[in-house]
Amino acid sequence: MALVRGTEGDLLHVRGLSVHFGGIRALEGVSITVQRGEIHAVIGPNGAGKTTLFNCISGIYRARTGRIVLEGEDILGLKPHKIARMGVARAFQNIELFRGMTVLDNFMSARGFFLRYGLLRAAFYLGRCLEEEVRARDDVEEIIEFLDLQHVRKLPVGGLSYGVQKRVELGRALAMKPRILLVDEPVSGMNLEETEDMARYLLDINEEMNITILLVEHDMGLVMDLSHHVTVLNFGIKIAAGDPQDIASDPQVIEAYLGEQASAGPHTGRSG
Repeated sequence: MALVRGTEGDLLHVRGLSVHFGGIRALEGVSITVQRGEIHAVIGPNGAGKTTLFNCISGIYRARTGRIVLEGEDILGLKPHKIARMGVARAFQNIELFRGMTVLDNFMSARGFFLRYGLLRAAFYLGRCLEEEVRARDDVEEIIEFLDLQHVRKLPVGGLSYGVQKRVELGRALAMKPRILLVDEPVSGMNLEETEDMARYLLDINEEMNITILLVEHDMGLVMDLSHHVTVLNFGIKIAAGDPQDIASDPQVIEAYLGEQASAGPHTGRSG
């Protein structure tokens, strides 16, 4: 299936980003440009700075130097909730769900972040409160259907399998209606079948929902098959960037990270 792109152009610019923790240089002068409508992967060995990059984009960390610009607006230094409202959502590597709540309620909690009505309207559940709740519920039900979660929608998340919980984590981020979705190691700990399912969902999110994805993942078969562009970090420094085919054959990347993984086969058969 060919990629369905929205308006052409750059969505996210990261320029000269540096983050130091004492004497540790987690990121040093890193620059990345993410095009609107693409899947852009960030790879590298453990400790390369990938999660630190995500933490800076989502506002959890404050960079020492540099800029982060989302469609012309500088978001560096903004609080995480403000960045989320601007269209940056994140699905975490370590599942961050409300385990005692149902799938539906977890999704509604994410949509509730955007509901705008006062305490009085909420108390009587009238007017704007009712309208926004109904609209949010409709949005959430669409995501539940999109991710094939209808059969577990009213079950507590804590009793679901790991693979399904990862899907719920992804869906909760989608419930925030992002312009760009940060996905941190979506298939870590999954078996082959779960990995293939997750790859399909990521493709569908990108192609059918037209959501730009910034992806961190160690599964090189998945990265090479899904991504339009790849950026490689090593010890906090960008060492390469380009198309998956170029990255797979780059001697510096192979030496630093890929090795025999460079020839890993695809999982999903992306074409186009």
